[in-house]
Amino acid sequence: MKVKISVHRDFTISPIDERLYSAFIEHMGRAIYGGIYDPGHPQADEQGFRKDVLKFVQDLNIPAIRYPGGNFVSAYRWEDGVGPRETRPVRLDLAWRCTETNQIGINEFADWAKLAGIDMMLAVNLGTRGLDDARNFLEYVNFPSGTALSDLRRSHGKTEPHNVKLWCLGNEMDGPWQTGHKVAVEYGRLANETAKAFKSFDPSIKTIVCGSSNDEMPTYPEWEREVLEESYENVDYISLHKYFENYERNTLNFFGKIEETGRYIQAISGTIDYIKAKKRAKNDVFICFDEWNVWYHQREKDNRRITEWDWPEAPALLEETYNFEDALFVAGLLNEFIRRSDRVKIACIAQLVNVIAPIRAEKEGPAWRQSIYHPYRLVALYGRGEALRTAVDAPTYNCAAADQVSYLDVASVYNREKNTLTFFIINRHLSETAELEINLTGFPEPCLSEHLAMEGYDLQATNSAQNPDHIRPKPGENVVVDESGSVRGILAPLSYHVLRLSLKTD
Repeated sequence: MKVKISVHRDFTISPIDERLYSAFIEHMGRAIYGGIYDPGHPQADEQGFRKDVLKFVQDLNIPAIRYPGGNFVSAYRWEDGVGPRETRPVRLDLAWRCTETNQIGINEFADWAKLAGIDMMLAVNLGTRGLDDARNFLEYVNFPSGTALSDLRRSHGKTEPHNVKLWCLGNEMDGPWQTGHKVAVEYGRLANETAKAFKSFDPSIKTIVCGSSNDEMPTYPEWEREVLEESYENVDYISLHKYFENYERNTLNFFGKIEETGRYIQAISGTIDYIKAKKRAKNDVFICFDEWNVWYHQREKDNRRITEWDWPEAPALLEETYNFEDALFVAGLLNEFIRRSDRVKIACIAQLVNVIAPIRAEKEGPAWRQSIYHPYRLVALYGRGEALRTAVDAPTYNCAAADQVSYLDVASVYNREKNTLTFFIINRHLSETAELEINLTGFPEPCLSEHLAMEGYDLQATNSAQNPDHIRPKPGENVVVDESGSVRGILAPLSYHVLRLSLKTD
């Protein structure tokens, strides 16, 4: 099939907020205990953090990480995770029917985040707790000294404040499964008062109010309207969550679900605009898509297990094994976030280690990168700059999820500082190669500096502890820049490509 891409240097969508490539980790399963922290492991450092896992995380260049939940946070007492470890209480976690030892709390996690080079994005409990406990947590974390809570932190060995600027006001409060679930107006008022208090403490703090848990909730999108009616002037972002599945084993329909995500973002963007206009507000609210991933391989099985087990400590839970099809989907979803970067400023892959994660780590064994790790890393490294409006002329298909889905999925990013232009391209056709032509306007003397490809794998192929690098990016072939400055090449069916062009300095 013939496909054509056209870009113009001046036709931009938006500068990309680097936090578009953030992550999420929760006290759930073996994400924390046995994931980032495993003091008995041969790879553990003096603090008990796994060095092999940490290296994989560092290589992702993650800007921010959401912690400690997730459903876990809606019944969490932050005080349980500070002070001497030997005196910390053991609690029951109602969200996942597990036992929480509290051996990792805010200070230990801050140490790990500093090692990983990641800023923390903290969530407060607005389920079983409220404004008073939230402001106490903020004071403990962020105030330098001279108050009861800041001095308490200093007595715990942290003389400097953590200076966290991003705060999530609860988690999925629209969900009936949530401990302390609330109706929209009730939650919106609580979130508004919490945001006001946080900004009274520090006007530079940014707050994230809970949107819908997914776009299939019966209250969507009315939830967003009602919550923003109560809180618009005091919040900076509204969160969206969405997980994806392919139970029907229909690859093209699976890929079409990326179009659903675009509709979801567009609907909430419209809701934001409506409330802004109604309130005559001057501030803007953006989208924080702070939970997203493929999740279905273990989902039904583990949902049953949770109801049957007897409060285990850090059990193996939702440890999805991701295949090449999932990697192509993740690559496409990241493209969609780039294309929507005028509205989506923060996005967090859920989660980071072991639990529906790009990184797996065996107990007493090795760690490895799953298939989805690689597109996530490539976009996090090279998808920084300005998102360009990209015209794509390619054949399309119809499916249950959407009509007129392009077989060619493309996002392009122009980095003026480095004078580079990067294309992230997926040929989603099941059997046909794509004869590629890219026409560039305003980009002088382009030179193909790098071509990385993920291609030739069976859709069900995976990485494993025994074969950790089976799926990985490799140098691509059959793409060149011709004498006219156009990019031409052949893209195999079901393949992912990163094309990096260096440009002549003006």
